[in-house]
Amino acid sequence: MTKRLDFVRQTWFRVLFIGLVLFGITDAALFITNNPNLAPTVILLGAFLVPVSFTLYLYQRFHHREFSVNLLAMTFLFGGVLGLVVAAVLEWGTLRSLSLLSLLGVGAVEESAKLLFPIFIFLRGKYRHEVDGLLIGIACGMGFATLETMGYSLVSLISAQGNVGALDGTLLVRGLLSPVGHAAWTGYVCAVIWLERERAHHLILNRAILSAFIVTVLLHTSWDVFGSITSRTSTALVATEYIGLAAVALISVALFAWRINQAEKNQRRNEEPIA
Repeated sequence: MTKRLDFVRQTWFRVLFIGLVLFGITDAALFITNNPNLAPTVILLGAFLVPVSFTLYLYQRFHHREFSVNLLAMTFLFGGVLGLVVAAVLEWGTLRSLSLLSLLGVGAVEESAKLLFPIFIFLRGKYRHEVDGLLIGIACGMGFATLETMGYSLVSLISAQGNVGALDGTLLVRGLLSPVGHAAWTGYVCAVIWLERERAHHLILNRAILSAFIVTVLLHTSWDVFGSITSRTSTALVATEYIGLAAVALISVALFAWRINQAEKNQRRNEEPIA
């Protein structure tokens, strides 16, 4: 029984539990009082809760001795802000429609923008193992997802004329799906980038890295394509949207989980004493 409850003592679980309590109290107060001053707190707690908890969970899972929490937090914040701002600026002037080509451009721009801060850390050369790249990619992707969720939540609250239910729905859906989206895609690409350098013992751009990037762009684009099916007048369209999103999510999770398992194996191999 004790081993089954070990997760209760983990930092990620405490952050998740306390955050849920604070979010529930604040959200209930907003619903009862309809006081707009509480809305920023609800959005902040709701947007950060799952991404921060999930990032901490993976950090603790790897028991990384050299990778500090400060670096994790800096990547989460700076990487997320830099990626979001760059993506927003590039998308604003050129990508304003929901055509397939435009959505492909959105995927390419956002997946590239999220790599800016990780590449900066990569070029410094201090953190050289696959697990380093995986954690950096996850933190940056989650930071991006968090800030994007805050923006979408604010828009949904305004569009719904202060309807708290609409706000909660946006926070719930985007919060729960954040690990299978931006975190999975950026974590996957960064893990491959770091792994290929680790194998080659020098900076490298090869087919494996380009393939990983293309795969994430296509997954991102597919997610946006299925998510843009907004009509509710056709049962077929609704079914296509949900089935498509579920398929993209499953593929993303499978790739992400596989990369995590490979990173764990490589980490154990690196930590084995030399005979």
